[in-house]
Amino acid sequence: MTMELTYMQSGDYLIPNLIANSEPEEPLTKYGLMRRNFLKEHRRGTYSGMMLEGNLKEHCLMIQKQAEERMDLLTDQMAKSQGVNEALKASDQMKWVGLMNNIRASAEEIVLSELIYS
Repeated sequence: MTMELTYMQSGDYLIPNLIANSEPEEPLTKYGLMRRNFLKEHRRGTYSGMMLEGNLKEHCLMIQKQAEERMDLLTDQMAKSQGVNEALKASDQMKWVGLMNNIRASAEEIVLSELIYS
């Protein structure tokens, strides 16, 4: 992966012509920030390359969107398979809350291992 830079002469020095790329305006949320921190701490080469190319935020936003969609899908599937529904919510709220917390924690563990920390 090579980058071609152009330079301008300023006295005795060559100064690179760097133009900031326009980044997406959408903010990074939980999963996007977790992905960025993972790359920064554990995949330094990838992180630096993406920073130099200007596509780090775009990558993190893509992972963020995928993680949120996967969380919704897994939560719905697990709730259906375990019989957690609105009827249970109406009859025994505390049980419903406990089961949904367990389901969300399991779904998040899957999302983190599949998307964020891979």
